[in-house]
Amino acid sequence: MCGIAGYYGLNNKNLLEKMCKVIRHRGPDDEGYYTCSKIGLCNRRLSIIDVKGGHQPIHNEDGTIWITYNGEIYNYKELSRELEKRHNFYTNSDTEVIVHCYEEYGEEFVNKLNGMFAFAIWDSNKEELLIYRDRFGIKPLYYYYNGEKLFFGSEIKAILQSEEVERTPNDKVIYEFLVHGWHDHTEETFFKGVKRLMPAHYLKVNSKGLKIRKYWEIKKLNQKIESKEEKDKELTEKFYNLFLDSVKKRLISEVPVGTCLSGGMDSSSIVCIINKLLRKGISKEVIGEKQKTFSAVYKEKEADETPYIEEVIKFTNSEKNFTHPNAEELWKELDKIIWYQEEPFGSTSIYAQWCVMKEASKKVKVVLDGQGGDELLAGYTHYYIYFLKDLLKQKRIIQFIKNFFLGLDLFYKDILHHLLNKRKEKKLIQEMLNKEFIKKYKGEVKTPWKIKNLTTYLLNSLTQISIPHLLRYEDKNAMAHSIESRVPFLDHRLVEYVFNTPENQKIRNGWTKYILRKAMKGEIPEKVRKRRSKLGFATPEVKWLRELSKEIIETFETETFKQRKYFNQEKVTKNFEEFVKGKFTLQHSIFWRVVILEKWLNLFIDEKK
Repeated sequence: MCGIAGYYGLNNKNLLEKMCKVIRHRGPDDEGYYTCSKIGLCNRRLSIIDVKGGHQPIHNEDGTIWITYNGEIYNYKELSRELEKRHNFYTNSDTEVIVHCYEEYGEEFVNKLNGMFAFAIWDSNKEELLIYRDRFGIKPLYYYYNGEKLFFGSEIKAILQSEEVERTPNDKVIYEFLVHGWHDHTEETFFKGVKRLMPAHYLKVNSKGLKIRKYWEIKKLNQKIESKEEKDKELTEKFYNLFLDSVKKRLISEVPVGTCLSGGMDSSSIVCIINKLLRKGISKEVIGEKQKTFSAVYKEKEADETPYIEEVIKFTNSEKNFTHPNAEELWKELDKIIWYQEEPFGSTSIYAQWCVMKEASKKVKVVLDGQGGDELLAGYTHYYIYFLKDLLKQKRIIQFIKNFFLGLDLFYKDILHHLLNKRKEKKLIQEMLNKEFIKKYKGEVKTPWKIKNLTTYLLNSLTQISIPHLLRYEDKNAMAHSIESRVPFLDHRLVEYVFNTPENQKIRNGWTKYILRKAMKGEIPEKVRKRRSKLGFATPEVKWLRELSKEIIETFETETFKQRKYFNQEKVTKNFEEFVKGKFTLQHSIFWRVVILEKWLNLFIDEKK
């Protein structure tokens, strides 16, 4: 795990050192550089594998190919055994495996990798730079290209070290964020001209220019709704074995490993699978006698999952480590969180994760987390509605009626919330934004995804709607505290398998995540396995915003806020004051988006931090 940065088309060692210094938190253990006439690569290393010998950048036998790399390749030992017959290794690291894999198989070699990664390869024979990002974008990669020069990095702040990159807000992205709550869904960032390399893509730049190609996508998407009962056991067993192997692979480490535990199905399943492996003596040297778990808990019952967390702790005899996020500490740390996140974020739940990562960093250097389980297995209740629509489309009326009534307690609140919230939210946002700003982008911005059925909804959730920004939060919260976060549910083998199982393996008879619940029978506490409530790593956001009303109103009353071209300052303040008085509740996320955007503008645009 590392932070990477570099450039193509210039030679400026001082700039490279500045780029490396600003992302030191991503790799406090080591730093390294490679430069030649028109290329610069730098690396900040968090040592996880080959702690003693994995100094980067790493090269091939004759020094014609160099790499700076961020991530983990979980099948690197298997690949190494294939390659060592024809290549000489000088380290035991997964990084060198990538170099020789590229030499051996060419540009498409990346399909052989199982892992999370963002890396840049300089091929001096071809005089071209290739930059790759993993299939789901678990590891970040940003770049700026002006037609001649390319700057890239694990974080935007590395790119901003160049005076050639202007700090200009991307107004179209700001509009999408304020009006729709979208972010991280396209290559565009909040900084105009700075782009993210999209997941499952690679970039190639040489004297002819820049090209971007997609190297992977989920194929043969299942269109079936139902599978026969006799197939259930076979499907469940294969899912379980893939999930078990995914977790096992993500325990590869030479440093201590812990687990994030929210109390939901996904993180609880990971904790219990690790505990099973631990009982067999597997990975004991990195986990310890007891597995260490890290959780955010609250006094407020509407956001607290302590009873479920405690159930898992008791079931596995794990070590619990609790953190207690609150509004006052959130406000104190907000500027710091924004600096590490680099772009606005849609809710306060990011702070709960921040606190968990901070707590984890005291005891471990790697954590496993349950990110991706909901989007893969239809865990949120709004997916249930699309499952019902699919049943109607295929005229499976009996199944529709059965699933409608069995799942009514899950989704009726969602529908009610949606109907009550959307109209009021739309009216509020129209009032609170500058009319000229709305007029400029209203016709230009269109929904970038099409949802035809449950399968396409889940696919879009993984690639645009949900997972991209959640993974950004995950990576930057972890790396802010110099720890590595791994996500077993996003092993591409598991994802491909689940997407090619029938829909009723995700939802059946009123239950979401059906195949996971079947696979985890006897493996996790029944209280968790049969849990029907879903919080989604929630925080008591409404309460927090009201507790911070003084600070928020002061933000809205500043001269800089009044002069922004995005807002109608009087309406923002008036509506927020009504919210504080309790006149409405459901639209609280609008105010958070306004606050966080203003704080971001202060930090990155006004103050140029």
